[in-house]
Amino acid sequence: MFPYFLYRSLVRPLLFMFNAENAHDSVIRLGRVLSKEPFKTIFSQKVIESPLEVMGLKFKNPVGLAAGMDKDAEAVDFFGALGFGFIEVGTVTPRPQDGNPKPRMFRVYEAEGIINRMGFNNKGVDNLVRNLKNCKYDGVIGVSIGKNEDTPIEHAVDDYLECMEKVYPVADYIAVNVSCPNTPDLTDLQQADAFTALISPLKECQKRLAEDTGNYVPLVVKISPDLFDNELRSLCGVCLEQKIDGITCTNTTVSRDVIDGMTHANEWGGLSGQPLFHKSTRVLKLVSDMVDNSIPIIGVGGISNAVQAREKIDAGASLVQIFSSLIFDGPKVIKDIANNI
Repeated sequence: MFPYFLYRSLVRPLLFMFNAENAHDSVIRLGRVLSKEPFKTIFSQKVIESPLEVMGLKFKNPVGLAAGMDKDAEAVDFFGALGFGFIEVGTVTPRPQDGNPKPRMFRVYEAEGIINRMGFNNKGVDNLVRNLKNCKYDGVIGVSIGKNEDTPIEHAVDDYLECMEKVYPVADYIAVNVSCPNTPDLTDLQQADAFTALISPLKECQKRLAEDTGNYVPLVVKISPDLFDNELRSLCGVCLEQKIDGITCTNTTVSRDVIDGMTHANEWGGLSGQPLFHKSTRVLKLVSDMVDNSIPIIGVGGISNAVQAREKIDAGASLVQIFSSLIFDGPKVIKDIANNI
């Protein structure tokens, strides 16, 4: 097993010599190599298995990797070897796209946060499907889907449907990303009428695909932490009405209140990591109450230890995901949370 105590003293300082996006890309390239034997065994770590069933799926443990880390499913086997109970890849779009101009990812060192405005940069859904067909990870895999930037918002449903059709055979669940603040007008899809117009055809597609394949793939919606309470209530009402299988609370925030004056605080984009914890947990609790615990919730946003993971679960989450803490603390955080949650 890799000596993870070296992460903060050696590996992280090396990675932080590069800008945030270059360091991220380097990890994915290395992860592709380490996804193969014998490297995967050398860098793997065992965590206590605490199996649970959520959305009809069996998870080895409740700790997952959030979408955005492995957008194109290039290093799934590497991340799986680190002990994740589930991995969410994407967000993927029908066609490849470059995303927003660089630089577009920034570390907020003082708060252990990340600001990104990537803009759904990915190599397209066909590439992601090929990669997932070749991976050997035996845990639950979720696929986050979105729309291409140049697709008019009124035709967004077409992009989501195309992605859903293509990823359905290789996904254990499908996450509908309508809350990323870095794609123009995307968050407008969270308004009740627009949300219903998007989700209803996706649920119809899910029903047809389940009947055709004999396999029901749950549909999860990822929401913003920046919605007003009345907007949350309307959105939850649609989720109940449309029988959504799960809700992820939450995506990144555009708020800068808690990092005012810190490094890169004036950069636009979505803020994740420790500064997001309380805001996202508040939304999680509200959503849990609004759906009366009838829809499973994936808690994500600022989790860096087992105590914070437990707070998400106490607030109503069935599963948790991490992202930024993996960057700041290394793979040991997975084991620490999974073994103590």
